[in-house]
Amino acid sequence: MPEAVLFSTAYLPPVSYMFALQNAENVLVEQWEHYQKQSYRNRCHIAAANGQMALSIPVERTGTEKKCIKDIRISEHDDWQRQHWKSIVSAYNTTPFFEYYEDDFAPFFHQKWDFLLDFNTALLEKVLELLDMRKSIGFTATYIPDYHKKVVDLRDKIHPKHDCGIIIRPYYQVFQEKHGFLTDLSIVDLLFNMGNEAQLVLKDGCRFTEDF
Repeated sequence: MPEAVLFSTAYLPPVSYMFALQNAENVLVEQWEHYQKQSYRNRCHIAAANGQMALSIPVERTGTEKKCIKDIRISEHDDWQRQHWKSIVSAYNTTPFFEYYEDDFAPFFHQKWDFLLDFNTALLEKVLELLDMRKSIGFTATYIPDYHKKVVDLRDKIHPKHDCGIIIRPYYQVFQEKHGFLTDLSIVDLLFNMGNEAQLVLKDGCRFTEDF
């Protein structure tokens, strides 16, 4: 039994992330690593009318200096919160449970946030609450590149550009007839489409592959 499972921070994490988190006895989120572009740290994927859509949070440029993820500030440019919420509403307002969860998520897109880690963590805590997933989130005290076997390191394993080793059984999606099942989207896709049954999908509809 591992002492902990280590995750990167993630913006409205994918289903695979939440499945792995659900199966973790102790949860750690990395806060001392250097920021990485084009990852779930500031990006999520949703199912829009035209197919999969990526929503990326703009962050302040760090220049040549590498910064820890805990120090990454959200950029105030591009009116990103309004654009993201508009995209989420457009994608999911006809799903069975959008109205049920709308008031839980809307405030996050109307309040100013300074730091990416704080925003992601607050959203994650809300998702855990909605899933009735009783998990305490801890944070790393320092950066360790390679952990011993008693810590399962998923910081770079769950990534939009490669297979993470978690299989997700298809569930109902509002645009499925048009695009087929889109796997491993943001957890909001599962919540808006399946409601309370999202817990059952995470429990019985996902599994680790042998090479996880």
